[in-house]
Amino acid sequence: MNPSDGYRVEQDLLGERWVPDAAYYGVQTLRALENFSISGIPLQHFPDLVVALAMVKKACARANRDLLKLDPEQADAILLACDEIIDGRLHDAFCVDMIQGGAGTSTNMNANEVIANRALELLGRARGEYARLHPNIHVNMSQSTNDVYPTALRLALIFGLRRLRAETGALRDALADKSAAFRSITKMGRTQLQDAVPMTLGQEFGAFATNIGEEVARLDEVSALLSEINLGGTAIGTGLNSEPEYRACAIRHLRQIAGVPVCAAADLVEATSDMGAFVMLSGLLKRTAIKLSKICNDLRLLSSGPRCGFNEINLPERQPGSSIMPGKVNPVIPEAVNQVAFSVIGNDTAVTMAAEAGQLQLNAMEPLIGFKLLESIGYLTAAMASLRRDCITGITANAAVCRGHLEQSVGLVTALNPYLGYARTSEIARRALESGRSVAELVLEAEWMTAEALQEALRPEAMTGQGAAQEGGGAGG
Repeated sequence: MNPSDGYRVEQDLLGERWVPDAAYYGVQTLRALENFSISGIPLQHFPDLVVALAMVKKACARANRDLLKLDPEQADAILLACDEIIDGRLHDAFCVDMIQGGAGTSTNMNANEVIANRALELLGRARGEYARLHPNIHVNMSQSTNDVYPTALRLALIFGLRRLRAETGALRDALADKSAAFRSITKMGRTQLQDAVPMTLGQEFGAFATNIGEEVARLDEVSALLSEINLGGTAIGTGLNSEPEYRACAIRHLRQIAGVPVCAAADLVEATSDMGAFVMLSGLLKRTAIKLSKICNDLRLLSSGPRCGFNEINLPERQPGSSIMPGKVNPVIPEAVNQVAFSVIGNDTAVTMAAEAGQLQLNAMEPLIGFKLLESIGYLTAAMASLRRDCITGITANAAVCRGHLEQSVGLVTALNPYLGYARTSEIARRALESGRSVAELVLEAEWMTAEALQEALRPEAMTGQGAAQEGGGAGG
């Protein structure tokens, strides 16, 4: 082959390689494409990460221009190229696999080469004319993969968490709406899948809302933790090859470009090697996934049947449930969310092991950490949106079924403890279980309460505590 065949020659420390003329990437990206055919998921699959890389490169170029290390023409071309990527262009050129050796060097070089070659075009030069503007010398000036990659990853995670937080709040609100709608529907509460004491369907959905709502504040907390970055630390946190003023200047520009209140880590050496914030984020995502999965388990139980199960609520019918059983409709949305939760829990294990595998001044497993965190955030965001939109908002209650279960339950005797005492209520429970008759019928037959007193004791407000909750207010955990 020769250059006229649609290829250009590029060189790195390992020698010369032919790179397609049409490619914005260069020789080091080409080697990464050959070496890392692992997950089949390239950087472009996560636009937040691509945009974050361009934002970091833009901030660094501005800082180097301010410090007179980068000439204005080169800086302007780099900045324009970064703006195009931030606006969504050239993302298909970010093609290296998310799983890669080298602690993210291939990701950083993919960004450097794409930005350099696009900047060269803006300068009226051909791609690959690196004598005028070089990926390492100019685009990567005052930087290392070891401060660029984790800084960009933290930004990308913050961008993703913003959307996840919005969906978490929307799901909480949808559950709260159902809680209000179902406030007057009494039912039997259950512990260990056995009848326990009366409650309302509204209280059950209110607990779901509170449970999910707790995650909103936690997401804000972990976003603040991710805002501490090691940009300016270069290779291991000592700032080698950067000016003393560079770090503060670059971070100031990044804060303005990204709209995120990033700040410098107090100890750059520690920040370069520590994965603690990522582990905390992963743990939070796992916690959220577990909560979602538990709620979906409950929704599937409460809607089970419809004739031979709980049948206390109806989930929206989304699609036929069987290729052989006519009329069967499955709870497909909660089932899908359960599977998302299992994936997030598995990702947390991968993040945990990768964080533990760090050695000395750097963690070479950071690409896996980033991949799994971005994946989990994307999965949870989509799952919450689907659960809210395709399931929660369309749930209806079978009030008569709920009331029937309550009236037939032996658990109803617990509400009579203050009136009859434990011994008598235990006797009523035993008789009800043996005979299949209702608690109320047996109490009246024994003449232990009048009909009026029994009716008062079994009022929904008296059994469920809603009256007391209204008078005293409520508090969430």
